[in-house]
Amino acid sequence: MAAKGSSSVESTAEKDLPAGADTLPSQDQAEISTPESKAPYSAPLSTEQHIPLRSLAVAPTKYGKDIVEVQGIILDKASINLDELVLIERPAGIDDLRRLRENKEKEQQAYVLCRDKIWARNLPMKLVSAHYLLDEPKILFYFTAESRVDFRELVKDLVSVFKMRIELRQIGVRDEARVTGGCGVCGRVLCCHGISDRLNPVSIKMAKDQNLSLNSLKISGPCGRLLCCLSYEHQFYKDARRELPQEGAKFIYDGTLFKVVEVNALGGTVKMAGEDGRVLDMKAERFKYEEGRWKVVEIQA
Repeated sequence: MAAKGSSSVESTAEKDLPAGADTLPSQDQAEISTPESKAPYSAPLSTEQHIPLRSLAVAPTKYGKDIVEVQGIILDKASINLDELVLIERPAGIDDLRRLRENKEKEQQAYVLCRDKIWARNLPMKLVSAHYLLDEPKILFYFTAESRVDFRELVKDLVSVFKMRIELRQIGVRDEARVTGGCGVCGRVLCCHGISDRLNPVSIKMAKDQNLSLNSLKISGPCGRLLCCLSYEHQFYKDARRELPQEGAKFIYDGTLFKVVEVNALGGTVKMAGEDGRVLDMKAERFKYEEGRWKVVEIQA
C-alpha cells in the first residue's frame, strides 16, 4: 500500500484521547510497539478517518492485537522495512479503553502471583512485567536470566490459576531497561524507553571515535551496556574524520617533523606535537591530502 506520509505510534497504558490534536491523513505509515518488548512496526492506516496525534488506536503486533499510541511523523521512510508493515484497525473506542484499564489492574495482580511462584520454585530468573493482550485470552510474562531456565513447571502452576494461555519470554538487559524505563546519566528519561523503540548496535569503537573516556562507568547505561546515544552522533564523527588526519599521522611542517596527537572532529581542530617541542592546534581546513600523505597548507586571506 502506498503511503502519503508517515507517523509514529507506540502502545500505551491509561491515556485518554486528546481533543483538538493535529491529525494525520489516511493511509499514512506509523511505527508501533508492544509496551513490554517495544518491537517497532510500520503500519499503514486502514481507515479513511483522521487519527489525532497522541491518540490511541488498535493494531496487531507480533504477540497479538493491542492498543497503540500515535506519537508523531516518521520523516525517514528508509528506516521502514516492508516485513514490519501491519494494519491499524481502528481508533480506540470507549470499550477498548475500559478493557485497557481492567487489564492494567489484572497485570499488577498477575505480576505479584507469578513472582511468588518463581520464588517458591527458586528459579534463577527475574520477572520484568506481565501483559494482557486486548482481545486474546493470553498473558505474556517477560523475564531476564543469565542462562536458559526450565520453567515448564512454573507454566503449569500459572495455567492452573489463570485458566488461559501463558507465554514466558526471556529478554535481555537492554530490553529490560526499555520496558521499565529510568533516568540516564544526562538526567533525562532513557532514550530506549521514552524516545526510540529500536536498539541500535553500539560498539566501543564509537566511543573511541568520539574521543570519549573508555571508563565503562562513564559510557554505560543503567542496563550495564554501552550507552545507546553513542550511536546517534557516530555517523557525524565518522564523516568528519574522513576530512582530518588520523592520530599518529606524521608530516613535515615549517621544517619540523610533527605527529598528530589529538583530533577534535566536533571542533574541527587537530593538535600536533613537533620534534622541537612545539605543540600546535590547527583548523581542519588547513589540512589537505595529496599524493598519499597529509599536508598543511596556508589559507589565502
